Amino acid sequence: MSISITYGPWGETLEELVDAGRRAEAAGADVIWVPELHRSATVGAAALAAGTSTVGVGTAIALAFTRSPMVTALEALDVDEMSGGRFILGIGSGVQRLNEDWHNAQWGKPVAHMRETIGIIRHFIARSHLGERMTVEGEYEHIDIRGYQRPFIPVRTEIPIYIAGMGPIMTKLSGEIGDGWISHELCSPKYLREQLLPWLEEGLARSGRPREKLDVVVSAACAIDDDPKIAKRWNAGLIGFYATVKTYAEFFEFHGLAAEQEAIIEKFRSGISSDDLGDEVPDHMVDALTLAGTAEQVRDRIREYEGIADTVKLTPPTHGLSADITRKAQNQILEMIPVLTGKK
Repeated sequence: MSISITYGPWGETLEELVDAGRRAEAAGADVIWVPELHRSATVGAAALAAGTSTVGVGTAIALAFTRSPMVTALEALDVDEMSGGRFILGIGSGVQRLNEDWHNAQWGKPVAHMRETIGIIRHFIARSHLGERMTVEGEYEHIDIRGYQRPFIPVRTEIPIYIAGMGPIMTKLSGEIGDGWISHELCSPKYLREQLLPWLEEGLARSGRPREKLDVVVSAACAIDDDPKIAKRWNAGLIGFYATVKTYAEFFEFHGLAAEQEAIIEKFRSGISSDDLGDEVPDHMVDALTLAGTAEQVRDRIREYEGIADTVKLTPPTHGLSADITRKAQNQILEMIPVLTGKK
């Protein structure tokens, strides 16, 4: 398979998370990714960096605006050191409510804010060990650091930064300044080809970079079982969770699923928890937006991304499921990865 296979390990404990990362490494995954919601992305990445030896370690994603750019840069330098230069800093804006209500963080104009944040992170990573004054001005972020020298030699003075984007403006920014782009958890081959790639290519054109300078990472919710019906039900909860967000209306409409999204929203308004909406998601929604079925069926679906994506990030289902089911789903993916990577 020509596409890079990467994995987002799951663990009920950090110990289990690291064990799953080791298993993905042994299976031939190129990168293991950790999200930020129920755990800190950078702490999870540090645990995986310490517990593995060859696989890339990335955040997918760390929230860009809830830390200062200096703290993010320091954490990136530390994890890069722990991993021996294997770290990828994947960052995203999150949504306004999460930033303002959960983290008391500044929102502003997220694309301009992201541009400034990344500029400072890169500047700090490249120069913090030199002892020179570091000054970067911006509307949302700025630094003026004097009398400071990080007394450690960095493993790298350039750490790859991948940007998560779903809308046109952030996706174009990813193409313009990112080392990579990370898709939303729901990203069909059709949506990538017809909507997202033109935006990424527009961003690349702005910076005069060729397409091969950008790692296009598709996040793929993956569920495998000998009974495809069971696999689809495992993935349904994720779709139910995101279908409650009106911001994604254009995405569901693109796939001809506007009526289905509205029906789910009505159920959500009636008092059903967003984690319990899987029963309201029909199988055809699961088929359109995720990878679910037998191992052979899932492998065929992954091949649909060849030629349009560089990397697929597989993750097990978690929404509305018990830990035992997620664990079983994870084991099925980890058994499939060696087949995809040629390790088996």
